[in-house]
Amino acid sequence: MALQLGDTVPDFTQDSQLGSINFYDFAGDSWVVLFSHPADYTPVCTTELGEVSRLRPEWEKRNVKTIALSVDSAESHKGWICDINETQRTTVDYPILADEDKTVADLYGMIHPNSLNNLTVRSVFIIDPNKKLRLQITYPASTGRNFDEILRVIDSLQLTDHHSVATPVNWKDGNDCVVVPSIPTNEAREKFPKGVTEIKPYLRMTPQPNK
Repeated sequence: MALQLGDTVPDFTQDSQLGSINFYDFAGDSWVVLFSHPADYTPVCTTELGEVSRLRPEWEKRNVKTIALSVDSAESHKGWICDINETQRTTVDYPILADEDKTVADLYGMIHPNSLNNLTVRSVFIIDPNKKLRLQITYPASTGRNFDEILRVIDSLQLTDHHSVATPVNWKDGNDCVVVPSIPTNEAREKFPKGVTEIKPYLRMTPQPNK
């Protein structure tokens, strides 16, 4: 059964270049970005893992932990990380799961046989502190991921979890938000003292509440 948004993600214990990782223990009370790669020593993956490492301050600001995966061994990961650190001018300090037996890949549906035989595709899972799946994106092997978009989605999820708003097209942190349809306009004007602009009865905008 494929994972769907809102599902509790499965726990697992798997090897990594940092030792054995129990996922629930690793996640703790943090958000988690779990992302898979077709193989070690591949060019697009090398740029991706470097970028995730460089974004460490942004992940920490949002209480996010990152964890990668490929079906290669922990020893292979260690050698590859040396190349990533050298070529991307960074230091990879987060775990890369060594999913040689494909336990995690099968649990999370990371293998798409019509795309990559028995290798993992470029899957991204955003998981909240309650271990609920909040976003899943799957990229083809040829296309590197946009981690600015992953950060943008996390900003939206963390905002809308605590305020009665949604985020419109191309929203970025600090932009105006949509008032959720379940709140009447007169109530919204009391709830959002920064103001509510009614474009249509069903389309009301308000400045971002937590700014």
